[in-house]
Amino acid sequence: MKIAVGSDHGGVELKEEIKKFLNREGYEFKDFGTNSTESCDYPDYALPVAEAVAAKEYDLGILICGTGIGIGIAANKVPGIRAALCSDTFSAHATREHNNANILTLGQRVVGPGLAIDIVKTFLNTEFEGERHQKRIDKIAEIEKKYNK
Repeated sequence: MKIAVGSDHGGVELKEEIKKFLNREGYEFKDFGTNSTESCDYPDYALPVAEAVAAKEYDLGILICGTGIGIGIAANKVPGIRAALCSDTFSAHATREHNNANILTLGQRVVGPGLAIDIVKTFLNTEFEGERHQKRIDKIAEIEKKYNK
């Protein structure tokens, strides 16, 4: 499994902890930046991660900012992306199983490193259930087509 990761300045420290976990577990990943705590703009990091996941160059993505909200909003502008903000493992499990989310967003100011790693583990190890949930994903794709002409 290949993972695309990225953050703005508000998420760079948590991103480094997540990268350590990914390394330990043997995941292949690419860090799309930033690598600094100097102020920057989250859309600049959300976009390349979202584009790489949408193009299927990476299986899943992880994006981090201060709250996880802004970076997720930006990522969700890319057709085919279903970025989900999760602050607990139940939500991480449910969004993969039911929504087939392909990007996890986290807030460094919201969750600590221990919980974040548990959320990442859950997100990466949960499969999409398909079946009755697929029709809902298809409806989301139809909304994207309607507004992305």
